[in-house]
Amino acid sequence: MNDHSADQHRVDHLRVDLRACLAVPRWIDEVAEQAPFASVDDLLEAGRTAANPLTPDEVEAALADHPRIGDKPVGEGASQSFSRSEQESLGDDDAETVAAIAEGNAIYEKRFDRVFLIRAAGRSRAEILAELNRRIRLDDDEEFEIVEQQLREIALLRLEKTFTERGIGVAE
Repeated sequence: MNDHSADQHRVDHLRVDLRACLAVPRWIDEVAEQAPFASVDDLLEAGRTAANPLTPDEVEAALADHPRIGDKPVGEGASQSFSRSEQESLGDDDAETVAAIAEGNAIYEKRFDRVFLIRAAGRSRAEILAELNRRIRLDDDEEFEIVEQQLREIALLRLEKTFTERGIGVAE
């Protein structure tokens, strides 16, 4: 494999990893165009910058990759693996909390016409339920800003996990 082919292979692999973090083609393009990165911090900064802001269409596209809180991700792939891991960390709460989240999801979806999204990592089901109940009462613009921010947080956590835990070099 010549140097150009090897470089293209690394960029292609990076793009696959980026898609699992945030399924927004413009974001993937903007981050991949900056490769190689000298450090994970440089990669995270590129990801943060490219994700700010996200358009309504980009938010909608990204949400299509996220299951409802409490639902099991369907299918195989890096994005689904991330979702499984993030939701498994919630632990098993009582049936009442699980049912309340399901009911809140339905109310939220009817109110905002999209799935409720929250960074699950580091939160309990009770915390998620409280935030779901709070956010249902927000106006459309406030809620959109929160969803956009949550997508950025999730993307950056996934980027960091991908390139730190797997030990993948970003400057190779």
